[in-house]
Amino acid sequence: MKWIFYFIFISLASSSLFCSQSLAKIPNPLKWAADTESGAPFAMITNDSKNPLIGFEVEIIQAISEELGVKLEFVQNAWDGLIPGLKNNNYDLAINGIEITPDRQAEVSFSRPYYSTFEQLVVRSNQEGIESLGDCKKKKVGTLKFSLAQRILEAEGDIEVLTYESEVAAYSDLKNKRTDAVLLDSPIAIYYAKPDMELKLVGSPIGQILYGIAINKENKELGKAVDKALKKISENGKLREILDRWNLWSPVMASYLNDQLPSRTPPVAYQEFLQRNSGEKTITVKLKQYYNFLPALLRGALMTLKVSLAGMFIAIILGFILAVMKIYGSSFISWTATFYIEIIRGTPLLIQLFFIFYGLPYLGIKFSPFVAGILGLGLNYAAYEAENYRAGIFSVPKAQVEAAIALGMNQRQALFHVILPQAFRIALPPMTNDFISLLKDSSLVSAITMVELTKVYGQLASTYYDYFGTGILVASIYLFLGLPFIRIARYFERKLNVELKEKKMIG
Repeated sequence: MKWIFYFIFISLASSSLFCSQSLAKIPNPLKWAADTESGAPFAMITNDSKNPLIGFEVEIIQAISEELGVKLEFVQNAWDGLIPGLKNNNYDLAINGIEITPDRQAEVSFSRPYYSTFEQLVVRSNQEGIESLGDCKKKKVGTLKFSLAQRILEAEGDIEVLTYESEVAAYSDLKNKRTDAVLLDSPIAIYYAKPDMELKLVGSPIGQILYGIAINKENKELGKAVDKALKKISENGKLREILDRWNLWSPVMASYLNDQLPSRTPPVAYQEFLQRNSGEKTITVKLKQYYNFLPALLRGALMTLKVSLAGMFIAIILGFILAVMKIYGSSFISWTATFYIEIIRGTPLLIQLFFIFYGLPYLGIKFSPFVAGILGLGLNYAAYEAENYRAGIFSVPKAQVEAAIALGMNQRQALFHVILPQAFRIALPPMTNDFISLLKDSSLVSAITMVELTKVYGQLASTYYDYFGTGILVASIYLFLGLPFIRIARYFERKLNVELKEKKMIG
């Protein structure tokens, strides 16, 4: 009998060791990514400090984390960068209405589908003649960029496809008669088109969409664990409960999960969304809402300011070095500086940011989002600053250099004591202008997972369906961020303006 006891003991010990090794491969906290600007019903931010992140996918990932026994850490990432960010190990998984397609499966692994749906055609409520994709021939149809709906429309042919960054913009253009129809995922249509009296859902379901959780192919253990957790919340009714709360249970999902029972959970999350975004709001209610936005907007403004100041610092230093290299360097050094300036000025800043953040990791060079944003802005604007300094240096008369040398200065002393002070005074106005431009261009760093002022604007506007008032508030913050630096630049311009001083003394 002893050998039976030893066998059981060894089996249990081996099983425990295996489980502990498997769990070790599941990160804790588990980093998950989504784009909160995607809006309802996927993932949205709110001004509620107790519940800042809501959405049916938020609740699904929370249910999975409970099954896995791990904590969660959210990472904001632009939707079209979710797969590249996952491949670069910026987070462990991504869930954000990501359709399971063959090309995406070639790049990352997917969990078992957690939601099955279809594409829904939407037209204006008073519009007739469009009931299917075939009726969209020779017409303009809007959809989201890089979505499965875009591929379906392009495959149909003879349809002018207009792509948008947000579903709100797509439906707004439809209402303003800039397009004839919009094709988007059914959950999006349920939240943004169905409640709108100016729009209507038409036609039968188009295609089949399966949403899955994207996971890095290297972490197979995490994929297995997520699949197991998804299966469990599907079988115990938790997934059904979440979908019912968000009014997303449908015959398609009933067939997919083989669950034909009537709903027992009221769609409270959907009703809260409608209540928050429907009807006319009084000025008092709107002002209170904007006041509640301020903490999030100020955090975004602080990030914008930090990235802009650090980026401009790099631009000023590197720009000066490039200008000196181009003017005073040897032929090779001068050519190198010129080549850098022309390459940087000739390519878009967004492409440069993508290259630094998503491209360089393929070469083993990886930066945090903050550092990548600073480098992208600094390296880009350095090219423009170099040309500002070069123009300032060339504007100083050669006679002054000759006079400085005649007084006993060498070329280096003449450069630092005679040329550069005057060149700086001349370059100061365009430098100020470049800083204001950089401050605004810092909005592009949201594409590499950073949440700055413009990103916060998109998040709040998509959640509360208020692009006008929130937009004015954000524009005002940008204005106030730039004004102090304009005033400082004007002060130094007056201090350095020798001619103006001389006129005052003569007068």
